[in-house]
Amino acid sequence: MRRKKIVRDTKETQIILALEVDGTGAYEIDTGCGFFNHMMELFTRHGRFDIAIDCKGDTDVDYHHTVEDIGIALGRAFREALGDKKGIYRYGSMLLPMDEALILTAVDIGGRSSVNFDVEIPAQKVGDFDTELVKEFVLALAREMGLTVHIRMLAGENTHHIIEGIFKSLGRSLRQACAIEEEYADEIPSTKGVL
Repeated sequence: MRRKKIVRDTKETQIILALEVDGTGAYEIDTGCGFFNHMMELFTRHGRFDIAIDCKGDTDVDYHHTVEDIGIALGRAFREALGDKKGIYRYGSMLLPMDEALILTAVDIGGRSSVNFDVEIPAQKVGDFDTELVKEFVLALAREMGLTVHIRMLAGENTHHIIEGIFKSLGRSLRQACAIEEEYADEIPSTKGVL
């Protein structure tokens, strides 16, 4: 089974995160931020991963360290759970409508971190969540996982819908990319022979 548990303990956050790549979409998530809980639940359900997150962060300051450090822990969990990446599809994409919002996400688990985040989020906050933290989460995840990710907003007006579309489409794109291509289960999906 492709699974990993990560413990990250800093002066800013204490995180215990468990990931099961080949899951059912089950989650137990407590980030300390209601809106971010909701987004991570959507990511988990649509990715069909099993994810448990318990985070105690310096939320009296803001949610920046919490969101970024969860991205770091999750990226590390994916990287370590996927191991040598033998048999994975490697690439995944999703064009996802969320009411008036339309989000295109494409990923490559190729070992190189790159983020193209072409999204204009209308509001600075949803509840008490700073919306600029969405990009910070993606950057941290990509850096730790060795992930190239493109996220483009093709339409959207409602901030909640736009962000929800991002987390759902990212989950579904990673689900495709992490899946095992049975016919080539013993091969590394690269001409280099390593990812």
